Amino acid sequence: MADQSFEKLVPPEMRKLAEQSVEQAKKAFDDMMSATRQAVSTLEGHASVAQANVLEIQRKVVGYSERNVTASWDFAKNLMRAKDAQEVMKLHSDFMKSQMQALTEQATELTQHAAKAAKPPKG
Repeated sequence: MADQSFEKLVPPEMRKLAEQSVEQAKKAFDDMMSATRQAVSTLEGHASVAQANVLEIQRKVVGYSERNVTASWDFAKNLMRAKDAQEVMKLHSDFMKSQMQALTEQATELTQHAAKAAKPPKG
């Protein structure tokens, strides 16, 4: 028995079945790896979209801050030039109205952008 070759010990039917099993296992593994690569790629795409949305919101906030600070500086300069209390009150009233309008618009834009960013990407 020790001098018999492996081919003689394993019947051809068993060898064929083993080969088919190995081929099926390899195909299943390849399919699983393909699905894994696709899932990772999809997640990377979602992460990229999320990062882009966060960057866009940051840019908007910085822009809003710059505009609001500029408006405050302009208001301060105008206050320094006011001739009387009535002009100060008008400047203050106009400034508050414009700031409330700007803040409302900014909040609306940020809310819309956040809602858009919260939607899962298509694909």
